[in-house]
Amino acid sequence: MADDKKLVTQITSMEDDFAQWYTDIVKKAELADYSSMKGCIVVRPYAYAIWENIQHIFDGMIKETGHENVAMPIFIPESLLQKEKDHVEGFAPEVAWVTYGGNEKLEERLCVRPTSETLFCEHYAHIVHSYRDLPKLYNQWCSVVRWEKTTRPFLRTREFWWQEGHTIHETEAEARKETLDILDLYEKLLTEYLCMPVIKGRKTDKEKFAGAEETYTVEAMMHDGKALQSGTSHYFGDGFAKAFSIQFADRNNKLCYPHQTSWGISTRLIGGIIMTHGDNSGLVLPPAIAPIQVVIVPVAMHKGGVLEKAAELEKRLKAAGIRAKLDASEQTPGWKYAEYEMKGVPIRLEIGPRDIENGSCVLVRRDNREKTVCALDSLETAIPEMLCEFGKAIYKKAKDNLENNIVEAHSLEEMKAAIEGKARFVKAMWCGDEECENIIKEQTGMPSRCIPFEQEHISDVCPVCGKPAKHMVVFGISY
Repeated sequence: MADDKKLVTQITSMEDDFAQWYTDIVKKAELADYSSMKGCIVVRPYAYAIWENIQHIFDGMIKETGHENVAMPIFIPESLLQKEKDHVEGFAPEVAWVTYGGNEKLEERLCVRPTSETLFCEHYAHIVHSYRDLPKLYNQWCSVVRWEKTTRPFLRTREFWWQEGHTIHETEAEARKETLDILDLYEKLLTEYLCMPVIKGRKTDKEKFAGAEETYTVEAMMHDGKALQSGTSHYFGDGFAKAFSIQFADRNNKLCYPHQTSWGISTRLIGGIIMTHGDNSGLVLPPAIAPIQVVIVPVAMHKGGVLEKAAELEKRLKAAGIRAKLDASEQTPGWKYAEYEMKGVPIRLEIGPRDIENGSCVLVRRDNREKTVCALDSLETAIPEMLCEFGKAIYKKAKDNLENNIVEAHSLEEMKAAIEGKARFVKAMWCGDEECENIIKEQTGMPSRCIPFEQEHISDVCPVCGKPAKHMVVFGISY
């Protein structure tokens, strides 16, 4: 058992060094490995399985609402990227360029896609001619490249995996509805499946996506009080359509410009799961996206019938739609307990000779390590109920962390004091002037996170300039 304990203590305490704690979990739970390409990671099978489960859930959501998956090229000609001025300026510092094809210098540089708005616009210009061609509700699952200077696995890497939705509509009202409908789906994904509470709202003009008229966001809070922008949805209006000459004949046979949206979530959600639910023993995974929901650990498996019974239980649970795994390796039970705690498996099922005699097993929850003796013939109902309770419990814990780390501030000095020594979300009023927003960021280190849909009236005036306030804004330090 000494070795078992050592395995767990290899994780740095989050209270001592949160950044090292995060890195330790990424490495020791076998989520990612570093590669020779600086700023890029190898997404290992366990993390990719988490991403596949997220992908499966969200892909089902958008297909239910009529969206279709497509695949766009990875390269964008420079001339195409330059067509939307604000967009290209916003991404210019992060773009990777290809200048050679084989041994020949290219006549035109090719951008390795940081996002695909321009590619979709070019395509829509080819296929949209009439109102009958609308809407187009497209999405793609792919990787993109952004030349980040400071990187951290999953949270910020030069290549990352995501979905990017791109839709085009007949009217402004339809496009605006799409933008907010998708934001609702992101909220549902995070709260119901990833057990991550969020604040939903609109970005300020300073923080909105390059080329968008409006950007909406779901913001989550991590263990350490920092924000993670977890999903964004953008309303473009007809700006891109005009830049790319996308026109259609409306119902009166008049040429019009369509309205567009784009929206995305990425593998940074894996980092968010780690920092929302993990503890000093490793991962704690929400049941809906856990690659293994139940690990079966046979005790004294050298004794007759134990391994056979464990295999039978694995088969039963899989037949019931539960992602179960039997660990029949020669490692000791104690080693397995520590290993699967590290990997965040929601439930551990222990079965030994005495349990078999009693027609029962022991179920251990990962979040609170609570042990329950369960009759073997009740597993198909007991385990789904326990998984449901597990999800509710870790959501509540995260919700409590969020609510306990939001403070109101009525002045710039109160904003500074609110985050002294600890990252938090700070709610404050704002006049709407970007200069005041810049001053808050410069003096507190906190950019605005969003203008929440659920507004509160904290005071009548802006804490910077004293002019009448227009919005309540949430500010916070982010990843």
